[in-house]
Amino acid sequence: MADAPKSVRIDKWLWAARMFKTRSSASTACSAGHVKIDGESVKASKGVKPGDRIDVLTPGGPRELEVVALGERRGPASVARTLYVDHTPAPPPKEERVVVAERERGAGRPKKKELRELRKLRGY
Repeated sequence: MADAPKSVRIDKWLWAARMFKTRSSASTACSAGHVKIDGESVKASKGVKPGDRIDVLTPGGPRELEVVALGERRGPASVARTLYVDHTPAPPPKEERVVVAERERGAGRPKKKELRELRKLRGY
């Protein structure tokens, strides 16, 4: 039986941890400088090992991860969550937006006068 690997390519790990849908998109993120291991931008071939801190800009937003286990194969999401500890700070609470003006469905385009009034309400 083969020994467990001591490190895995970062693009493979990000794909296995389900940060990206495809391995090529994980590799592209590395090339673009969106992936940092311990504060340094890395290439897709860089090895990652348990204990490394990863800052990555995913399609879902920025994430701060700590590698707990290595994974080369993509599996279910429940298994993928065991590969890392998420240290991403909670997003700030969303401000409730007040809908100032809504047009009735089927009312057509607003007239020039109505557009001026809308802009005045919105503060443009």
